Amino acid sequence: MVSTSNLLAFAAMSFVVIAVPGPSVLFVVGRALAHGRRTALATVLGNLLGSYALVLVVALGLGTLLQASAVALTVVKLAGAVYLVHLGVQAFRQRHRLRADLAVAGDQTRGDLRTVLDGLLVGVTNPKGLVFFAAVLPQFVDHDAGGVPLQMMTLGLVPAAIGLCCDTLWGLGASAARGWFTGSDRRLSMVGGAGGVALIGLGVTVAATQH
Repeated sequence: MVSTSNLLAFAAMSFVVIAVPGPSVLFVVGRALAHGRRTALATVLGNLLGSYALVLVVALGLGTLLQASAVALTVVKLAGAVYLVHLGVQAFRQRHRLRADLAVAGDQTRGDLRTVLDGLLVGVTNPKGLVFFAAVLPQFVDHDAGGVPLQMMTLGLVPAAIGLCCDTLWGLGASAARGWFTGSDRRLSMVGGAGGVALIGLGVTVAATQH
């Protein structure tokens, strides 16, 4: 069983990570700005499925290794922290390209099923999600209790639920404020820049945590 303290601590960390605008959020926002609420919600569903697929990959692929080796856990954690900082730097440097990225999303018209599949693809290839689940999720597992993969899959339901809520709010908000977002390059740039800074801070936090 996953302890309550670990569950709450992981939920807090998950909220911080998910609230940062990353590839999945920007994709949802782009689809919302281009096609409205229905498409945004279908994209959110796809992202949810893709993100939990990452949880399963990490739980089944890394669970046994990380249970047996504290060194492996440390290596994965530090590698993930470095990559999060890298993603943050890239996001900040490319913040002025957000309008072009949203325009590309807007040019692609899809049916509901194809939209869900597109969201799933973005979710399962989201580097922020993969790094988070590989570097952070194992730290909240009780290794002495055994059943590490099952604990990981259980804990993975927490960010899935948080992501569903946050991404839905992003999608609904963007679809309701389409004119405000697209009316200013500066506003779009600030969204990308804030996400980059937050990712850098998250990477430093992951590296420093002693959980």
